[in-house]
Amino acid sequence: MTLTEKKCVPCEGGVPAIEGAEIENYTCQLKSKWDVVDEKMLRRTFTFQDFKSAMTFANQVAAIAEEEGHHPDLHISWGKVVIELYTHAIGGLSENDFIVAAKVDAIKQ
Repeated sequence: MTLTEKKCVPCEGGVPAIEGAEIENYTCQLKSKWDVVDEKMLRRTFTFQDFKSAMTFANQVAAIAEEEGHHPDLHISWGKVVIELYTHAIGGLSENDFIVAAKVDAIKQ
């Protein structure tokens, strides 16, 4: 099953964050290049021709987040949206972060 076919599972902590080779395994499944920051966060910058396009995209990401129950940090500015994904409850990366990243990739390559 691909990441885009999976659903996020609620995380209330108590599970270890994904590290090392596991992160590599998941990043290889993504269709685009997401930066892995200190093995604790995924980050990607998306660029657009104007503010309206950036907002339209941010709203599409918000819809994915609501559907999955897993919410990224969005930084929106003129022609740019930066998405940061990590699982707050564990202070690092979980499969949920990669699921949301894959679903974002599906709407914006």
